[in-house]
Amino acid sequence: MSVTPSTVAPQSQSQQQLQLSISGMSCASCVRRVEKALLNVPGVAEAKVNLANEKADIEMAADTQVDALVQAISKIGFNVRDETFELSIIGMSCASCVGRVEKALQQLSGVRVANVNLATESAHIEALAGHLEEAQLVATINKAGYTAEPLSSQRDDEQARKAQEQHSLQRAFWWAFAFTLPVFILEMGSHLIPGMANWVEATLGQTLNWSLQLVLTSLVLFGPGLRFLRSGIPALLRGGPDMNSLVALGSLSAWSFSLVVLLAGDLLPAGTQHVYFEAAAVIVTLILLGRNLEARAKGRTGEAIQKLLSLQVNTARVRRNGQLEEVALDQVRVGDCVLVRPGERIPVDGKVHSGHSYVDESMLTGEPVPVEKQPGDEVVGGTINKNGALECDTTHIGNDTLLAQIIRMVEQAQGAKLPIQALVDKVTGVFVPVVMAMAVLTFLCWLWLGPSPALSFALINAVAVLIIACPCAMGLATPTSIMVGTGRAAELGVLFRKGQALQTLRNTKVVALDKTGTLTKGQPELTDLTVTAGFDKSQVLAQVAAVEQHSEHPIAQAIVAEAKAQQLNIIGPQAFKSLSGLGVCAEVGGQKVEVGADRYLVKLGYELSALSQQAEQLAQQGKSPLYAAIDGKLAAIIAVADPIKEGTPEAITALHQLGLKVAMITGDNKHTAQAIAKQLGIDEVVAEVMPNGKVAALKKLRKQYGAVAFVGDGINDAPALAEANVGLAIGTGTDIAIEAAEVVLMSGDLRAVPNALAISQATLRNIRQNLFWAFAYNACLIPVAAGILYPAFGILLSPMLAAGAMALSSVFVVTNALRLKRFKT
Repeated sequence: MSVTPSTVAPQSQSQQQLQLSISGMSCASCVRRVEKALLNVPGVAEAKVNLANEKADIEMAADTQVDALVQAISKIGFNVRDETFELSIIGMSCASCVGRVEKALQQLSGVRVANVNLATESAHIEALAGHLEEAQLVATINKAGYTAEPLSSQRDDEQARKAQEQHSLQRAFWWAFAFTLPVFILEMGSHLIPGMANWVEATLGQTLNWSLQLVLTSLVLFGPGLRFLRSGIPALLRGGPDMNSLVALGSLSAWSFSLVVLLAGDLLPAGTQHVYFEAAAVIVTLILLGRNLEARAKGRTGEAIQKLLSLQVNTARVRRNGQLEEVALDQVRVGDCVLVRPGERIPVDGKVHSGHSYVDESMLTGEPVPVEKQPGDEVVGGTINKNGALECDTTHIGNDTLLAQIIRMVEQAQGAKLPIQALVDKVTGVFVPVVMAMAVLTFLCWLWLGPSPALSFALINAVAVLIIACPCAMGLATPTSIMVGTGRAAELGVLFRKGQALQTLRNTKVVALDKTGTLTKGQPELTDLTVTAGFDKSQVLAQVAAVEQHSEHPIAQAIVAEAKAQQLNIIGPQAFKSLSGLGVCAEVGGQKVEVGADRYLVKLGYELSALSQQAEQLAQQGKSPLYAAIDGKLAAIIAVADPIKEGTPEAITALHQLGLKVAMITGDNKHTAQAIAKQLGIDEVVAEVMPNGKVAALKKLRKQYGAVAFVGDGINDAPALAEANVGLAIGTGTDIAIEAAEVVLMSGDLRAVPNALAISQATLRNIRQNLFWAFAYNACLIPVAAGILYPAFGILLSPMLAAGAMALSSVFVVTNALRLKRFKT
C-alpha cells in the first residue's frame, strides 16, 4: 500500500488529510466506486479520486483508521499498496523480547503493522509510504537493546550467519560442560558417593575445594555464560527484563551468595554457610544445551524454504546471435531463447518455442504426474524437464518468476501473527516482571517463614522460580507451528499468502465455489455427436466445423477444435449468414448446412421430435444441445459442455465429510447450474449473477451458515474473494492470481481445497497443543519451584532441575511443531 501523508496541513486538530495511491482503476466508473466506498467509511468527510495520477485525497477525522480505508477499497476489487520493510533481528531469546521490539516499532509514527517472529528472528513492518526510513527502524530496534539490520536478499549470508551462531552455541556448551563437570562432581559427588566427602575434605580441604569451584564456575559464568549477562543485565536496567535477565539473575544470585560464603562467611547467620557454585554453573550449562537443541530444531522448521530455494538454478543456456551461450541467471533477459535439455531444471518462466517434452511440476503444484509441454505452452522456472529438449522464450525473470513469488509468499506467511497469538502477547508482556516479583515474594516468604537455614532456602527457591519461568516456549509455540505448517502446505501446492488465513480458514462453515474454471475446466468441449440415418459422423462434423470456424463463440470454437483434433478436412464456407442468438448457415462443398439451437431449426421448419428425448437427457446433464441440418434434412444433434474437472466430485465429497456446506455461485443459466449441482451433490445454487451479485450471495450465505470461504479463479472474482472470510484462488501455471486471495492453490485440482482446510486444522491443533504445554508448564512448575509442595511432602525443586525443565520445554514445543512435516492429505 502506498499511503503517503498529505502535504496539506489539516484544517483543524480534529481533521487530517491523507493521500492514497490506488491501482486497478481504468475509467470514471472506477473513480465513482472508489469515492463512494471511501465516503462510506465512518469519519471520512471528503474523498477526491484522480484517475490520471491514480491517487485519492481524503479528508477525515483524526481518529479514523487507515486500515478501514484500505479494506473499503480492497472490497470493491482495487489495490492500495503498502510500503514494507523486512529486518533481521539478532539477540532475541523469548516472547518478552518479541513484545518489546513490537512495542518499540509500533510507537513510531507511520507504522501500521509490526510483526516480529522469534522463530525466524525477523521483523515484518508495514508503514505509510515515504513516512519512515529503514535506518529509523533499525535505530529503534537497536535502542531497545537488540541488533537489527535489513534482511539480506542474499539468503546464503543468512544461512551462514545462523550456522555460525549454532557453531558458537555448540562451542560454548562444550566449554561450559568441561568446566561444570568437575564442579558438579566436587559438590554433588560428596552428597551422592559414600566416603567422597571425607576424601575431598582430607585431600583438598573446604577452602581449596570452594576456591576451585569459584574459579571454574566463574569461567562458566563469565565465559560461555557471558551472553546471558550481556543481554539480560542491560534489559533489566532498561526496565524491560527478558529471559536472559532471569537466567542472569538466577545464576548471579547463586554465584554471589557463594562468593560471600567463601570470602566472608562469618558475616552470615549460622547454618547458612553453604556454597551453590554448582547450581550457577549447571544452570548456564543446561540452558546452553537447551539453546543448542532448540537451534537445531528451529533450523529444520525452515526446510520448506530451503527446498524451494534449491529449485533455483545458477545458469541458463541462451541462444544469442545463432550461438548457444551459458550465462549467469541474472544475465538472462525477457525475450531470450533458452535451451533446456532432458533432465535439467527449467531456469526461468517462459513459453515453449519449439520441442516436445513432459515436465515434472510436483515441487510447485504437488501434482506427481508430469505435464506434457509443446509449442505455445507455458513453463515455470524450477520445474524439471523430463525427456525431450525444449526451446523456450523467456517471459519472466528474477523476482517476477513464479518460484520467486512462491518463496516470498511462504516467507510472508511464515512471519505472520495469528489472532490466537494476541493472548500470548498480552501474557508475555507482563510475564517476566511478574515472575521477578514472584521470585522476590518467594525469597521473603522463605526468609520469614522457612525452616533453618532460612536464608539458604530463600535463595535457592527464589533462583528456582527465576529459572523455571522462562517464557521461551510461549514465544516459540505459535511461530514454529506456522513455519512448519505453511512450509508443508507449500510442498503440497497450497500457498497461504496471508498466514492469518490458517486460523480463519479453520472456522469455515460453508465453501462457495465459482463454476467456470473452478468446478469445470473453463473451456467448452464437444461431448456428444449423434447423427441420423444416412449421415456419416466425421463428414457431418467436418461440415459443421466449416460453418463455425469463423465464429468467436466458445461453442463454435469447441466444435472446430474437435474437428481439428480428429484431423478432418475443414474447407471454407460460402454464403455465410449468422442470426444472433439463434444459429448460423452456409454452403459447404455445395451443400447447405444449418446449425443452431432448437428454436432456430423449428423456425426453419424442421421436425425435432425424433431427437427430443436425447436433447432432454443432454440438458439434464448440464450440456448445451445444438442441431445440424444438411440439404434440408435433420442430420445430427450436437452437445457442447464445459466438462467438470477430474477430482471435483471427490473434492465435494471430502468437503461434506468435513461437515461443511457447499454452494455454487455462477453467472450461468439456472438449468445448467442446477444440472451440475445435482450431478455433484452441491447444497446451494446461486445462478445468473454478475460479479457484484456474488458479493451479495456471499453475505447471504454467511448470514445463513456462518464463516464462508470463496473459491474462484482469482481474476474475475476479486470482489467476492475480498468479501469472503477467506478467499482461495485456484490457478495453474503462471496465470495464478496471488493478489486477490489469501490462499493460492497451485494446481487446478479442486481437491486442494479440502487439503488446505485439513492442514489449517492440523496447524491450529498443533498451535493449541504448544500453547497448552507452554502455559501449563509454567502454571504447574512455578508454584513447585516456589516450594508449595514442601510443607506437605518435603519436596523442593533444585535450580539445576529447573534449568533442565526450562530448556526441555522449548525443545518440546519445537519438536511438536516439526510433526507437521509428516502431514499427509
